[in-house]
Amino acid sequence: MTESRLLNEILTYNQKFVENREYEKYETTKFPNKRTVILTCMDTRLLELLPKAMNLGNGDVKTIKNAGALVSHPFGSIMRSILIAVYQLQAEEVLVVAHYDCGMSGLKAEPVIESMKDRGVSEETINTLTYSGININKWLHGFDNVTESVEHSVEVIKNHPLMPEGIPVHGLVIDPKTGKLDLIIDGYKN
Repeated sequence: MTESRLLNEILTYNQKFVENREYEKYETTKFPNKRTVILTCMDTRLLELLPKAMNLGNGDVKTIKNAGALVSHPFGSIMRSILIAVYQLQAEEVLVVAHYDCGMSGLKAEPVIESMKDRGVSEETINTLTYSGININKWLHGFDNVTESVEHSVEVIKNHPLMPEGIPVHGLVIDPKTGKLDLIIDGYKN
């Protein structure tokens, strides 16, 4: 399916969605009912599975998604979103929920860079990034162990200089087939 066809399909559906007032069953406030923010992976298998496996409904939590459920930079957009959820949107707990069989597990930068080149990104552009101080190999590298990755993200969040004391930061890994959650870090105990 081409992008223009998909966009047209989305817009046609949306028009009927609004006309039929189907949005009414999703009405809620911007504040999470369960006062929690979740950082999870953008994996398609988790879209409906994760909230169902955690007994979450529309309006219950703030959800932040990225590849691998990673906090890769303490002052990047992921950490900023977590802090905004805590300071402005009444979140009182943070959950990092990664998953088994993640595409970021074992991801190496080289194949990604080769794919970029195949799709028109020039070697000159990649070199310019390198000369500008961006380590593209490190930036595109995934993780080797999902448990260690969760532990790392929890530590970055918990020890962030702008994170208030007393906010529990939990770490979990979900099975993308069954929805089973494995507790890695209990933020109430740490």
